[in-house]
Amino acid sequence: MRFSRPLRIQTRSFWLSMPVITLMWNAILYPGRFLTDWRVWFISWPIIYGIGIVSWYLHIQYDHAIRRKFPSLKETGKRIFFKTFTNPLVMTPSVLLIFYLYDYFHILGYQLRTADLKWGYLIGLAINLLFDTLWEVLYLLEKYRESLSERELLEKMSMEHEFENLKGQVNPHFLFNCFNTLSSLIEEDKKEAEHFLDELSKVYRYLLRNNEEGISTVEKEVKFIQSYYELLRTRYGEGLQLSIEIDRRYYPYQLPTLSLQLLVENAVKHNIVSRQQPLVMEIFTTAGNKLVVNNNLQRKTMNKPSTQIGLSNIRAKYRLMKQDGFQVVEGEKNFMVVLPLIWNNN
Repeated sequence: MRFSRPLRIQTRSFWLSMPVITLMWNAILYPGRFLTDWRVWFISWPIIYGIGIVSWYLHIQYDHAIRRKFPSLKETGKRIFFKTFTNPLVMTPSVLLIFYLYDYFHILGYQLRTADLKWGYLIGLAINLLFDTLWEVLYLLEKYRESLSERELLEKMSMEHEFENLKGQVNPHFLFNCFNTLSSLIEEDKKEAEHFLDELSKVYRYLLRNNEEGISTVEKEVKFIQSYYELLRTRYGEGLQLSIEIDRRYYPYQLPTLSLQLLVENAVKHNIVSRQQPLVMEIFTTAGNKLVVNNNLQRKTMNKPSTQIGLSNIRAKYRLMKQDGFQVVEGEKNFMVVLPLIWNNN
């Protein structure tokens, strides 16, 4: 048979309630002298306490057995139903034992009276219902907290899994585009291709190191985009222009890693980039903890098939972080993306 250790609240309940129960039962057993007769204190009190301990311990075992049988929040109704049997199985026999024991042995001259059984039962029932309700409420609260913790853990695990998937999308996509650029350069200018490859290795090492965390500071992202811009300048020259105006107070703020790189890459991919029609990009911060990436709109007439990774990737990361404020605004002459900046309280 498996015995359960009483919980702290159950132990405290016993030591708080037992003096009250003992006093009230002694008042029933020995009215008029339960406070003044020293024999009541030295004989009757220990007897009732002893029976009370046994009764309480059996009550605990029954309560824990029901919890093991029906542990979940969904089974609360079943648990409460079976707890109603505590009275006939534990409490009632304990009350009868006390009064019939006292009567049989005439302890301190006691003789059983019918009314004593009624009042003794009502006292036991009231105390029993009070603490059974308290224990069940505390058990429900604990289970509810566990349920919330499990849900948060599952959400976190799901979030981390999705982040891993999103990170896995970025690196191959980035490499694919760079290799296409490198392939074009090899045919046009081998020396420039070597320079591009050298810059690519530096940028890609930086990309790998920072992409592991999923979220980065504005300062790191700006430094990276400056390096990435130099890489693009190797390919496009004066056809691509980038200005960066970031208020330094926003440097410690955070945003999804590689957000700026994805937006610059998308702009280059979907717009004409040439000396005659330069693609002009601006990255700047605004009031309200926002970072804006803006570019003039000059769509290519024949776009390559989109992989739908750039904007959807960033939007998904903000969704996973439960952060509102991500906006995409497309006008007739410009394309703008607003990134909410996140303050890290840690």
